[in-house]
Amino acid sequence: MKRKTLLWSQWLMAILLVGTLGACSKFLDRKPLNATLEDLNQGGLEGQIYGLYGAIRNGDVAGQGFGGIPWLAMNNFRSDDSEKGSSAADGADWGVIYDQFQYVKDHWSNTTYWDQHYVLIGQANTALQIADSLKLTDAASQINRAEARFFRAFAYFDLVRAFGEVPKIDFRVYSAVDAQRPKASVAEIYALIDADLQFAAANLPLNWKNAAGSSRFPGRLTKGAAQALAAKTQLYRQNWSAALTLCQNVISSGEYSLTANYDDIWKEAGENNSESIFEIQASIGANNADNYFSWYAIAQGVRGSGDWDLGWGWNTPTQNLVDAFDANDPRLKSTVLYSGQADRYGKTVPSFPAIPRMYWNNKVYPEPSMQTFTANRQGGWINQRVIRYADVILMAAEAANESGNGTLAANYLEQIRARARGGASGVLPAITFANQAQMRTAIRNERRVELAMEGERFFDLVRWGQAITVLGGQGYQNKHRFYPIPQQAIDNSGGKLIQNPEW
Repeated sequence: MKRKTLLWSQWLMAILLVGTLGACSKFLDRKPLNATLEDLNQGGLEGQIYGLYGAIRNGDVAGQGFGGIPWLAMNNFRSDDSEKGSSAADGADWGVIYDQFQYVKDHWSNTTYWDQHYVLIGQANTALQIADSLKLTDAASQINRAEARFFRAFAYFDLVRAFGEVPKIDFRVYSAVDAQRPKASVAEIYALIDADLQFAAANLPLNWKNAAGSSRFPGRLTKGAAQALAAKTQLYRQNWSAALTLCQNVISSGEYSLTANYDDIWKEAGENNSESIFEIQASIGANNADNYFSWYAIAQGVRGSGDWDLGWGWNTPTQNLVDAFDANDPRLKSTVLYSGQADRYGKTVPSFPAIPRMYWNNKVYPEPSMQTFTANRQGGWINQRVIRYADVILMAAEAANESGNGTLAANYLEQIRARARGGASGVLPAITFANQAQMRTAIRNERRVELAMEGERFFDLVRWGQAITVLGGQGYQNKHRFYPIPQQAIDNSGGKLIQNPEW
């Protein structure tokens, strides 16, 4: 794998130059569908905002930090659901660092994760400063402001979960010294996140549909995305009432629904479906033309040869995850692709050890028809599902239960289990409320299997206080809830940035 490290100096340069990025980008790096000039309703920040959508996917800008291997390591490898994967020799140090919790302060993965989150923050800050300088207050520009503030909140939420206290940079950076800031408290970071998401929810549209009911901009941010992310941030602080209210706002909007078939979510036709609240867009045209690919699926595809050279093979399911599914839960085979068995398209996967792992992430498996269409095997066109409606329902269930409304929690939980069972009798029976502890266990188990391999499990274990119990055998200690600040960031901070106290 080619190493694409964005060093601190590059981060600073990127922040300084972001005003030039994205100005000529197509929306989401894809052509707006069925949009006329009248449909566009452009605000004064369109170029900068489109650049944000492209940056979060583009590995050369910020995409490695939001869906590449550094993101997979931070969000997935550290859990009990997935491991580094690939071949044993490929990136062996990553397994030690993330699977065994032997964190390294100057490894390029955490440096890239840190830097690229601040790159996105820098682009958002630049857009907001331009809006202020031009005194843009029209409705379309307010939407642009809301998009910028969503992305800033999204990046800061990742950072505060991963590192704890981090520098708060909520202004445009013009020189390197401007970015030399000490850590802000976790409370200060969350206050910024709250303000950004409140503004985003107040100014983003419910949807981007045209008069015919089709989405003009698939994947563009909505009020529901801001409210869903806000709910997640409240859940992490155990603000149960606030989290429940935000989830119910999303639910009552009528904009989202669970897909009938869980497996359909992960197919090409399942992108931007009724369950999608926010997903990072990617695209490859016929014969590798018009490429706006993402590393997200490429990094995780089956590591084989010939027709089975589908990716780099990182982030593979564990036996622990396989064993966590109830017997006959249809979601298991939608989540885990088995070596030596048929895939969802009728092809037989080569057997282990001809390929180096028994299990692969079936949620990023490239369709054979798309491999033919694109003349590409490795799934660079696959969108990254970031927030699904199922997650909102499960957050509502958890918040309701912790607020003392177990009956409501059971109703939300049943929506997820009913969709999963698909009408099959004797599969995933309904769970009726008995007591808060029983319902808490049921909801946590459901989050694990419903959202498996989607980057939630490690942080769920930490916020539930279960990480030591579940991950202690892998070497986890309480200090591992936060990764140490990258040494390079400290070295370049002018003495203002100090290491996390336990490191």
